[in-house]
This record gives sequence, structure tokens and C-alpha cells, in this order.
Amino acid sequence: MKDIQTEPDAEIVDLLADWISREQLAQALGLTADTLSRWEARRQGPPCTRIGRKTYYRRAAVQEWIRAQEQAHPVRKSRGRA
Repeated sequence: MKDIQTEPDAEIVDLLADWISREQLAQALGLTADTLSRWEARRQGPPCTRIGRKTYYRRAAVQEWIRAQEQAHPVRKSRGRA
């Protein structure tokens, strides 16, 4: 009797269903992947996980981080002389 095997690709998709790649997140936020990389180095951006050379972000953690960035009265940073 044969066991019914699922396709390997289907398992991988399910495994990463709650995760988004750095490139996908950058596109969704209108940023570059380099900006997210810089934020990671400075520990400013959303929390991430590295698997080999790839960086992934948990969707729920990104949404939580975005909520944490919300300000009641945003303060504009001044440029140049006051």
C-alpha cells in the first residue's frame, strides 16, 4: 500500500506562510532592501530571522512594529537652520 505524499513545494509554501522575505517587505513598504538591511544593522526596523543568507520577517511582527511607529502628533524633523 502506497502512502500519499504531498508535493515538496506545497510543504515549503506552508512552512513559510507566515513569513515574508526582505525583498517582499521592501516592496510592500515602498523601501529598498538596502534600507531594511541598514535598519537591521542599527536594530531600528521590524524584528527579523535569518536563514542562511536570506532574511525573513514574521507578518504579525511587522504589523505590530508598524503599529508601534504610530504617533498621535508626528513631529517633523527640522533641516538646516532654524
